[in-house]
Amino acid sequence: MLKYAFGYAGASIRNGREILLQAFNWESHKHDWWKNLESKVPDIAKSGFTSAWLPPSTHSIAPEGYLPQNIYSLNSKYGSEHQLKGLLQKMNQCKVKPMADIVINHRVGTTQGHGGMYNRYDGIPLSWDEHAVTSCTGGLGNRSTGDNFNGVPNIDHSQPFVRKDITAWLLWLRNTVGFQDFRFDFARGYAAKYVKEYIEGAKPIFSVGEYWDSCNYNCDGLDYNQDSHRQRIINWIDLTGQLSTAFDFTTKGILQEAVKGQLWRLRDPQGKPPGVIGWWPSRAVTFLDNHDTGSTQAHWPFPSNHIMEGYAYIFTHPGIPSVFYDHFYDLGDSIHDQIVKLIQIRKQKDIHSRSSIRILEAQPNLYSAIIGEKVCMKIGDISWCPDVREWTLATSGHRYAVWHK
Repeated sequence: MLKYAFGYAGASIRNGREILLQAFNWESHKHDWWKNLESKVPDIAKSGFTSAWLPPSTHSIAPEGYLPQNIYSLNSKYGSEHQLKGLLQKMNQCKVKPMADIVINHRVGTTQGHGGMYNRYDGIPLSWDEHAVTSCTGGLGNRSTGDNFNGVPNIDHSQPFVRKDITAWLLWLRNTVGFQDFRFDFARGYAAKYVKEYIEGAKPIFSVGEYWDSCNYNCDGLDYNQDSHRQRIINWIDLTGQLSTAFDFTTKGILQEAVKGQLWRLRDPQGKPPGVIGWWPSRAVTFLDNHDTGSTQAHWPFPSNHIMEGYAYIFTHPGIPSVFYDHFYDLGDSIHDQIVKLIQIRKQKDIHSRSSIRILEAQPNLYSAIIGEKVCMKIGDISWCPDVREWTLATSGHRYAVWHK
C-alpha cells in the first residue's frame, strides 16, 4: 500500500519542481474571495505557479475557516459551493492544482454531551458522539496524540471510526470536489502516522504540513544553531512515511533575522543552509510569510523592506518555494514582476528541490551562493559579483542580484 501511495503522492515530491502560491490572507473572507481568485487564475498560471493553496472551503463557526463544524458543506464566508466549483474548474483549465486546507485537528460541536460540553455532532454529516473528542478537551475519547488546540473539541484520531470518516471526506474533496493537493493545518496536534494514513487513503498529488513550533532563542535573540528546531520538523516528515513535505519554519525564522545585517546566519557549521533545506530539501516548503505570521495577524512577520531579498534566496535555493498572496498582489506591480522574473529563472535553469548548493560568502552584509552550478546569487548591502567571463546577470533589485551561465 505504501509503495502505491508513494507512487501517487510521491511523483511531485520526486520531481521537485512545484512552485506554490498561498492564495489568501487573514482578511480574505470579507472580499467575495472565490470570485476574486477566479479572475486571477490566468495570471497565477502565467506566472508559473503549479499549485495554489486555498483557505478552508467548508462550513466554519469562524469566518476564516479554522473552526470547522459541518465539513460536508461547501458554503463558507469565502463564497458559495457554486462559486468554489467555478474557481476549481478555472484552475483545472489553467493547470494550476488547487490545494485544500485540511483542518482536522479540531471540530466545533453542535450539541452538549458529556460534562455539559459541546462535544457532540448531532444533526450534521459525520454525526459523531463524545468518543470522537479527546479526553483532554472534554470528550470520552483517548488522550491526544499531539498538542492541544485550546478552546474547542480536539478530534481523537486514534479512533478507527474517526479515521474511516476522515479518509472518506478527504476522498470526497479529492474526487468529487476536485482538490488535488492538501495542506494539513496544525500538524502538531495529532500524530504524523495519521497523516500518513490519510495520504495513503486519499492520494493527494502533493501534501504539506504545518508543523510550527518556536525557534530557539536566547537573551540576545535568535540562536545561531537551530538544529533541534529543524530536527523536529524532519521527525514529523519521517513519521508521515516521507509522504508529506513540511513548511520550513526554520528557514523563515533564520532568514528574517539574517536580512537585517546578520547574513552570516545563512551558513551552518557544516557549510550548508541552516534550515530544513540544508538537511532534507526535497521535503521542505520555503516561504516568507503566511496568514498567521503576516497579514493583519502579524504574529511573526518577515521585515517588509527586505521582501525581495527573501524571495531571491528561496527562489534560487533548493526546497519548494511558496509565495504569499499579499506579497504577490498587494505590494504593487514592481514586486509582482520581480517575483515572476525569479520564478522564470528558476524554471529556465531547472533549479529544483534537490539542486546542489555551494555557499561562497556568509558575512554580516553579504551572502552569495552557486546553485546547481547554473545559477549564482547574492543578497546584502555589499557589492559583489562572480566572474563575468562565466556568468551573465539575469536579474537584480534592491540588495539582490542573480546570474546564470
